[in-house]
Amino acid sequence: MKLLEQINDPADLRRLPQSKLQPLADELREYMIETLSKIGGHTGASLGPVELILALHYAFDTPRDKLVIDIGHQAYSHKIITGRREQFPTIRQYEGLSGFLRREESEYDVFNAAHAGTSISSALGIAAARDLKGEDFNVIAFIGDAGLTAGMALEGINQVGHLKKRMIVLLNDNEMSISPNVGALAGYLNRIRGARPYNELKHEVEEWLKVIPAFGEMMLSGAKAVKDTLARAFIPGALWEELGLKYLGPINGHDINSILQTLEEARKENGPVLIHALTVKGKGYEPAERDKAAWHGTSAFEIATGKFIKEPASAPAYTAVFAQATIDLMKEDPRIVAITAAMPDGTGLSKVMKEFPERTFDTAIAEQHAVTFAAGMATEGLKPIAAIYSTFLQRAYDQHGLMDFAYLRPMPGFVIMAPKDEDELRHMLKTGVEYNGPASVRYPRGSGVGAPMDEPIHTLEIGKAEILREGTDVAILGIGSEVSYCVKAAERLAADGLNPTVVNARFVKPLDAELILALARSHGMIVTAEDHYLMGGFGSAVMELLEQNHLNDVRVLRLGFPDRIVEHASQSLLLAKYGLDADGIYSQVKDFVASKFSFEPVYSR
Repeated sequence: MKLLEQINDPADLRRLPQSKLQPLADELREYMIETLSKIGGHTGASLGPVELILALHYAFDTPRDKLVIDIGHQAYSHKIITGRREQFPTIRQYEGLSGFLRREESEYDVFNAAHAGTSISSALGIAAARDLKGEDFNVIAFIGDAGLTAGMALEGINQVGHLKKRMIVLLNDNEMSISPNVGALAGYLNRIRGARPYNELKHEVEEWLKVIPAFGEMMLSGAKAVKDTLARAFIPGALWEELGLKYLGPINGHDINSILQTLEEARKENGPVLIHALTVKGKGYEPAERDKAAWHGTSAFEIATGKFIKEPASAPAYTAVFAQATIDLMKEDPRIVAITAAMPDGTGLSKVMKEFPERTFDTAIAEQHAVTFAAGMATEGLKPIAAIYSTFLQRAYDQHGLMDFAYLRPMPGFVIMAPKDEDELRHMLKTGVEYNGPASVRYPRGSGVGAPMDEPIHTLEIGKAEILREGTDVAILGIGSEVSYCVKAAERLAADGLNPTVVNARFVKPLDAELILALARSHGMIVTAEDHYLMGGFGSAVMELLEQNHLNDVRVLRLGFPDRIVEHASQSLLLAKYGLDADGIYSQVKDFVASKFSFEPVYSR
């Protein structure tokens, strides 16, 4: 690591001779593999773009020149060479480096970004602001081929070609999202990968024109459109030029000399340029190159064998249960179809695809399209199941996975469910499929609680909660994964002499109004618990219900995440920090009840 230890910022990098850049890239990969083998992370995704990142910081005067990286998991090498090398072992850990791009963390992180699709639009905005302010610096958007399928990225390309601002779009094409890319755009890029470089072919067209007797030179001097048209007949890469961007490539994204030469050519242009670089996901580590999907993001692993190090699960994962339940339901009902947005492995639909390839669809990174695509199917009598991470479902709203109750609740007729365990997930999935309208089921990614799953899948009564423990002193209403913590907290409260009621709410919308109002009148104290922001969440829905029914004397304690950006850490750590595990619920409910002093129920019990 002799070279890497010398690099504390890109200025140090630019002092190296160009011949040292490839050895530095090798050291960077070695350091990332060594570190991520201990803590896990986006291993394969981070290994591919190393040469591109080094070349960009070497060729441009960052941070004065603005490098906008589309997605955090391709920015590990960027973080390491921008003053965060010593902190890198803390990445994605509590109070450590963010796995994403954060302006608050470094001046080299130009635009806060988590997941794909924002770089082109934000870079164009920076370039437009630069020109309006009369400033002079370079702007580069670094985006993967999967990110390019996102609706926002294509919207950005559309305006880039229109505004003609001086900027560079560097396309890191590794043929992969988390799973292999799909769609017409992916097929188009694949055709370019096997084609001759566009500018090389245009040069050959010029030579062809020159040898035409009498007319060749005249055609060459007066007909740029002629040579462009001839080139387009042979290579599809000219689409970008049709959209208003000068196209350079495809180039080898692991050849630093070639990258630097192309960047130098691009910076001479007065308008937008797209550089198409071909890379290998997982580059430099054979297990990651061999199984690109599995190595996109990993747990800790053994470097020598590539074997993942995981704690054995005590119960089946929710994802596996969801996939099997989907298969079971699709066998029963030919109208059911399944949809994912570039996440077949993460959502479990890869298993469904094998069973029902004609009824399972991958839309690429296009969640808005995926849901609308599903809605179109629904109008024709099909029953679509759209499996999308909550983080991605709200892509146009915010990229944070704690807000979905809040933005789904206002939608008329929308049913919002969250299961207390993996068994209830199956029944909620069936309920959503059978419901004649839009519905969502919110469940965690990790392992279940070990609930038995021996009863047939059946529908639940919509808007009907479940009493798990009957008491008299305080009613604790849990939703989703918080229910199990509520039950444990109630057991401790009972040991202290309190007698709580515990309810598995099941539905955020519609609420079980009859039950909640009855408990409010009989108990006088309501506690709600959710792993969601308090603002606009389940607790807010309960308070709205009480207000609508004029139960203003009922005391309410809402437990959830506060109005702040929740830092990255393990789920268990965050739940403990914000009082949402069993210990936190127990102590807060105990204090809440103790502070009652005197209380008269709204109605006699």
